[in-house]
Amino acid sequence: MSPTVESITSTTKESPNATDALALLAFKQMSDPYNSLSTWNDSLPFCQWQGIMCSRRHPLRVVAMNLTGLQLAGPLSPFVANLTFLRAIDLGNNKLIGQIPPEIGRLFRLRYLYLPNNSLEGEIPANLTRCWRLRVINFRTNALICRIPVELGSLSRLNWFNLGGNNLPGSIPNSLGNLSSLSHLSLWTNGLEGNILEELGQIRGLSIFSVIGNKLSGTIPPALYNLSYMAIFSVTQNQLHGNLPLDLGITLPNIVEFYVANNQFTGPIPTSLNNASRLELLELSLNRLTGPIPMNLGRLEGLRSLNLEKNTLGSGEVEDMGSLSSLTNCSLLEILSVSYNRLRGALPTSIANFSATVQYLYLGKNQIFGSIPSGIGNLFNLIILHMSDNFMTGTIPEGIGKVSKLQVLALGRNNFSKEFPFFIGNNTQLFGMDLGGNNFEEAYLQL
Repeated sequence: MSPTVESITSTTKESPNATDALALLAFKQMSDPYNSLSTWNDSLPFCQWQGIMCSRRHPLRVVAMNLTGLQLAGPLSPFVANLTFLRAIDLGNNKLIGQIPPEIGRLFRLRYLYLPNNSLEGEIPANLTRCWRLRVINFRTNALICRIPVELGSLSRLNWFNLGGNNLPGSIPNSLGNLSSLSHLSLWTNGLEGNILEELGQIRGLSIFSVIGNKLSGTIPPALYNLSYMAIFSVTQNQLHGNLPLDLGITLPNIVEFYVANNQFTGPIPTSLNNASRLELLELSLNRLTGPIPMNLGRLEGLRSLNLEKNTLGSGEVEDMGSLSSLTNCSLLEILSVSYNRLRGALPTSIANFSATVQYLYLGKNQIFGSIPSGIGNLFNLIILHMSDNFMTGTIPEGIGKVSKLQVLALGRNNFSKEFPFFIGNNTQLFGMDLGGNNFEEAYLQL
């Protein structure tokens, strides 16, 4: 028979040293149906049980529970709140269901509360504000259905706040702007609506901001672009609009990952991005950006991924493709995509000098003419080469047949001529090929 709160309380009054032991056993009885905590028995003192840490200053008082990934299931036991000396709870990567017990609000010593990757539902207890020492709240990837409690804005010591991957309707509360110690704010994939609030720009130490996959609209407050500690900025897949600030690379000097894809941003790509020397991932695809690709992005020596596809980029001049030449300085580049734009011009021979780290090269659906540089085979780590739907001519270089890792080759709907490139048979890992809509000789038709 499961113990009740009353029975545990009366027992612990008779034996104060047994308080935490009884609370742990009550937790096991409710939240461990698969007996993952089989070592929690009389063979060991409870301070030596799996995942349990006790205080040095206060023997027999539990200060930390680290039970991540142990197949715990069923409701999260409210008896965890009887562990009144707890400073850290990590129950992530389990199968817990039901609500987050409001009793947790009694743990006024609590600093770290990790419950990610479970199936917890219902509301976020507003009385977590009683845990005024909280530094981390991580409830990502659960099934919580509630508005973000306004009260949580009073947790002045909170450093890490992750509610991503739930179902939190409504808007972002203004009160979150009061979280002056916050460095990480993740609210991705929740269905949030409304604007990104100007108040968030008050959090001077914010370094990670992610609201990807919501229904946010309006423009991004200028104050958010002025947070100099910002390292990861992700607003992908919303309904945001406006221009990117021309001084973006100056106001965000520490930016490492910048994601604004799948919105309605307009205007040019800021040339100041070349000042963001730590930038590694730049994701601007699926917007309405116009104008040329900046000529100086090659100054970003740590750049690993540049995705500009599905915009309306292009100056209408034959020099559009020349901007790619500077990327030869990006020795770590792995992904380059400028497909589905209006870029015009000849493909520079310098792309054969791209770093050998390049694996994905997407140039399709533009207005590129001329031939493929003969040195393209130097990119021996290429996995996907996509140049379909352009105006390219000449022959396909034999060097492509030496790219042993090539899996997808898309050169269709160009004006390539002469013999079909049978040397492609050397690409033993190739499983996707589009060469249709060219001017190959009769041998192509006999394949």
